[in-house]
Amino acid sequence: MKDNLEKQGVELRTADADLRRVFTWAKKQALAYAFGDDPVGPWYEAALPGRESFCMRDVCHQATGAHFLGLAEFTKNMLSRFAEHVSDSKDWCSLWEINRLGEPPVVDFRDEHEFWYCLPANFDVLDCCYRMYLLTGNKAYLRDPVFLNFYHRTAHDYVERWDLGLDKIMKRSRIMNIRKEPGGESRFRMNRGVPGYNESNYDYSISFDQIAAQCAGYRALGNIMLLKGADSDAETYFERSRDLREFLDAAWWNVSRSRYYEFCNKNGDMHAGEGTFRGLYWNILDDRTRIGLTLEQVLANAPHEPTRKIESQSHIPEICFRYGEIEAAYDQIFLLAESDRKEYPEVSFSIIGAIVEGLMGVGLETYPPADALRRGGYVERIITTQSRLSKGTKWAEALNLSIRSNRFALRHDGARKSSLENTYGPALLWKAHFPGTQDELLINGRPAGTKTIQISATGEIVSWVTVVVGAGEEKVVEAPK
Repeated sequence: MKDNLEKQGVELRTADADLRRVFTWAKKQALAYAFGDDPVGPWYEAALPGRESFCMRDVCHQATGAHFLGLAEFTKNMLSRFAEHVSDSKDWCSLWEINRLGEPPVVDFRDEHEFWYCLPANFDVLDCCYRMYLLTGNKAYLRDPVFLNFYHRTAHDYVERWDLGLDKIMKRSRIMNIRKEPGGESRFRMNRGVPGYNESNYDYSISFDQIAAQCAGYRALGNIMLLKGADSDAETYFERSRDLREFLDAAWWNVSRSRYYEFCNKNGDMHAGEGTFRGLYWNILDDRTRIGLTLEQVLANAPHEPTRKIESQSHIPEICFRYGEIEAAYDQIFLLAESDRKEYPEVSFSIIGAIVEGLMGVGLETYPPADALRRGGYVERIITTQSRLSKGTKWAEALNLSIRSNRFALRHDGARKSSLENTYGPALLWKAHFPGTQDELLINGRPAGTKTIQISATGEIVSWVTVVVGAGEEKVVEAPK
């Protein structure tokens, strides 16, 4: 099985020996964690090595890299396992972690009253399901009753049961929904509903990343409802997402320190910290100044040598690529690959995801059916690219990239020339982005009109042109020297 995956998954060619070495290691390491013959169904490790299991938070972060490694069906199976285990008896939580037998590991689960659970996980999974639908087009994410039940329970019953609505979230208790008193000492009393992904702090009652996860989850559910034609429901969830984002900006911004607070303790006191990077990871912030200041904080706290703080560090490369900090992104990729915890599955998967979506700049613009005619050029999706090669990487080519029914190869020569070959699947629309204002771009050597936009909240200016790439065709777009 692994031999077939290595042939199908993304490949990287480049003259940059260091980049090639890291990619080769990350792909081999990640695929070593993929298994297809266990009772739980196809799965890959997404937890502490040796647990033989996958955890909600880790799966959500590893899913993009897994997709480009050819593991889309593995991810779908794992997400469906989380979705199917949501229940009233667990207060609409799922199983935080599931092992290869399809059971919760005993280290995290004693029974439905005593178990480990971080509350952002439900919304993180919801957001991941939408992202995986975009990449795969698998309608199960929109139609399967197991997924739909999970979405509904998360957006309604889960929020109510854990006091996560805006009217209660700042007044909630840290310890909630205790059905029975644990016999003797039990760590699950404090960890059955951790209101954030910081698992070592027992003092806080709500965190920035909990609210950010809800914001991302509601946004995802709004988009899912649009795809299902439920426009009224979609607007309800979009409004909830907007309300949460505005709440973060109004109540969670530390004016004196120019950063977001990380958590609020049981006495209502707000505290700063490093956990606000997930606002950038989930891309929920829209104030350009605050995005820049939050990014500065991420860069200031980023390790400058191999570290054991691997879970949060594994997010940094994709954040840096997204917001234009290319050299920092490269540095973090290399540091992750040198860490003495590099065998943590999140490392290899996140490196693959960061190289494809970040360094190669592969993305997808999508339009709900109602907007396809007005904004999407009569289509619902367009593949987008932008080179984010460092100065030391003269060229890079990614092969066997897969989005929906297309497989394609993408090459960047510096920041001024890109080529895309549609190796399998129907004709596609490709939007090629280039930095700065370009009066014209060349398509296969012929001048073409361009458009210039401000592509990110940090103010990056790019020029772009849309190209039709037929089945089996290759197109080259170049910015004149």
